[in-house]
Amino acid sequence: MSDITSDGPMGAACPAPSPTHLPGDDELVDLLASARTVAVVGASPSDHRTSYAIATWLMSRTPYEIYLVNPRAADQEIRGHGFYDSVADLPVVPDIVDVFRRSEHVPPVADDAIAAGASTLWLQLGVVHEESAARAREAGLTVVQNHCLKVEYARLRTRIEEASGAH
Repeated sequence: MSDITSDGPMGAACPAPSPTHLPGDDELVDLLASARTVAVVGASPSDHRTSYAIATWLMSRTPYEIYLVNPRAADQEIRGHGFYDSVADLPVVPDIVDVFRRSEHVPPVADDAIAAGASTLWLQLGVVHEESAARAREAGLTVVQNHCLKVEYARLRTRIEEASGAH
């Protein structure tokens, strides 16, 4: 019988959830209520990709300004939103940098988020990079790993909307 946490023929298994990967609900509500801009790094213009679904959901179901980051999609768009080559190229400082990249590609994205002055580094489901998370925390960012921004926003929506009125 194979160990579910080991590497197999398909590559590494999805990382197991950890309490250190997600701040408490009160902190999440505060950061999601105060955020105004989200950079979706690794967003895809292909409508069958999860990053596309999450980006369009954020565009239609949240008050956030969404910025798409993917240097391979420079001449494409999603719902009128063009793509930027990097977080450094954005016209704003993103409050949340939402990462849809494999874990091994996180370090330069985390460095860009830190350099840009982002408030939060959010690594989507299946994405964990402890070294980058530690570096981001040391720089003052809130870090979420291995969790979906859409799922957490939807779960806490009522509290976020109530708190947004106070911001």
